[in-house]
Amino acid sequence: MNGSLHLWLIPLLPFAGFVLNGILGRKLPKALVTAIALLAPLGSFLVVLGESFGMSSASLPVTETLPFPWISADKLRIEFSFVFDQLTLIMLLVITGVGFLIHLYSAGYMEHEDGYWRYFAYLNLFLFFMTVLVLAGNALLMFVGWEGVGLASYLLIGFWFQKTSAADAGKKAFIVNRIGDFGFLIGLFFLLANFGTLTFSEISAKLAANPAWTGGVLTAIALCLLVGAAGKSAQLPLYVWLPDAMEGPTPVSALIHAATMVTAGVYMIARTHFLFDRSPFALSVVAIVGAATALFAATIGLVQTDIKRVLAYSTVSQLGYMFLGCGVAAYSAAIFHLMTHAFFKALLFLAAGSVIHALGGEQDLRKMGGLRKKLPVTFWTMTMAVFAIAGFFPFAGFFSKDAILYAAFTQGGLGTVVWFVGLVTALLTSFYMFRLWYLAFLGESRSADIHPHESPWSMLGPLVILAVLSVCGGWIGAGRFGAFLAPAVGTKTAEAASSNLELILSVLAVGVAALGWFIADRLYRTNPESPARLAAAVPAAYNVLVHKYYVDEIYNFLIVTPLLLLSKFVLEWVVDIAILGGAAWLLGGIAMLGGAILQRWQSGNLRSYAAWLALGAAALLLFVLMPWTSILAGFGLHVGMVGH
Repeated sequence: MNGSLHLWLIPLLPFAGFVLNGILGRKLPKALVTAIALLAPLGSFLVVLGESFGMSSASLPVTETLPFPWISADKLRIEFSFVFDQLTLIMLLVITGVGFLIHLYSAGYMEHEDGYWRYFAYLNLFLFFMTVLVLAGNALLMFVGWEGVGLASYLLIGFWFQKTSAADAGKKAFIVNRIGDFGFLIGLFFLLANFGTLTFSEISAKLAANPAWTGGVLTAIALCLLVGAAGKSAQLPLYVWLPDAMEGPTPVSALIHAATMVTAGVYMIARTHFLFDRSPFALSVVAIVGAATALFAATIGLVQTDIKRVLAYSTVSQLGYMFLGCGVAAYSAAIFHLMTHAFFKALLFLAAGSVIHALGGEQDLRKMGGLRKKLPVTFWTMTMAVFAIAGFFPFAGFFSKDAILYAAFTQGGLGTVVWFVGLVTALLTSFYMFRLWYLAFLGESRSADIHPHESPWSMLGPLVILAVLSVCGGWIGAGRFGAFLAPAVGTKTAEAASSNLELILSVLAVGVAALGWFIADRLYRTNPESPARLAAAVPAAYNVLVHKYYVDEIYNFLIVTPLLLLSKFVLEWVVDIAILGGAAWLLGGIAMLGGAILQRWQSGNLRSYAAWLALGAAALLLFVLMPWTSILAGFGLHVGMVGH
């Protein structure tokens, strides 16, 4: 092994928790199951934190490699290696830190659920694969973590598998991600064919040695990787699985949407930035996909009534922001937003879970209201998250979102276009988040539950910690995040010299957020009858948004239904009737023919039996006396002992 870090401990601890609870959890006391489940991510977080204090930036990256090759075939040699650098450090702190808080929250939220031990085994498995994905020193090991995260998400989304909707949502997530993963695999094959290796450092070194190598096959590789990233990070057109993932328990939504699975695509693009930097076309596609996804999902979020679905489409939109940042080569800004988003989006989902818990499972915003005084801790912590995602100063989202918009604007050309789209998206984000805030917490109560109760402190504690991070999390990165990540993601982004321009753009972004709040206030506090009148005034547009642009219906019509019909045809006609039925008919015919022949033999006539006996004896004698050696020799065959 190279280096002094014990990187293998980071994924090993969650894996140990998965094995212990997965095998023994059914028989263990609930307290012990909880202890095992919580100690696993906490231990990983402490390892990451301890090692981060014990090193300098100059000592990175550090690599740990097994002393024997993982795969060795001809000239191909792939090591089982973990790499720890600035990008890995940020990702691991977010994954294990926020992941631990979600585990802690789950102990209270899932306390009375059947399969408690199974739930925590799946959570630990999820963190194991996610840490493998982030630590991977080559694309193949990353793909192992990539697929493992997909498996764990299927298990968690479909945790309540007795519900048809939950089982279907799990399958949908798994299948849609396979489409993206196919693109990822093709990208891996291209990498092998053109570089002879899948190790990130070796690919980067070969590109550095050939500065004139741009476009062409590099564009093809980057676009294939983008397909994989679009599937995992829910970008157009592969975003459809993420809103349905709400069928899983709310802490699962927080884990998937905030700190782990959906950030994998953004991380992968940042990790392979040396490929995207050589293809301006691929970067432009990333920026366009990100901007389009951000605006598209934000418009759907305007009219959703399920509190978790509002947050789901918010996640898709915020991921679009991160892709937009990557598309303008502002990788550090994208990762910065990934980090702050983990804080306030985890808080939003966990606070929403606290509301749902208080109302006995109710998720419809139209049946809430008036919860501010009854759920004070939940209200104030969620308020911090709402202001953070809306982009108000000095909350965390202000710094990271503005960093992306600033980088886009200063690039010019396409960057200016996507900056404007991002600004409009910021307006919509502020509006629908304050809409949720007003509907859930303010005004008169519309709930059938007249005695909503605050959650236990096992759930409220993580909310308070995440609220602090949602307020202060952006301060640690303001002005320093890019320099810290530069050794890992490069410094291709053009730095504008005008601090006045940055200030103007920031004020404009905050003004847009304030406008969104003002509109939500007018519609949902001052004139609460206005939204219904507005929807009635433009029914066509309202129905399109309510039905999410009919994308699921279009996919069902163009893809799902034809595939089901084809499968039914192949199964019923080709397999069942033609193959199995044909085979049964053939065997039956042979049996009937054989029976007819045997029936002729068993005639009951003595003279017939004597004739058959004589015919058989003659045939046997003819076979024995036949000169088989000469006959076969005439055909060029030599057989020794035939006829003896």
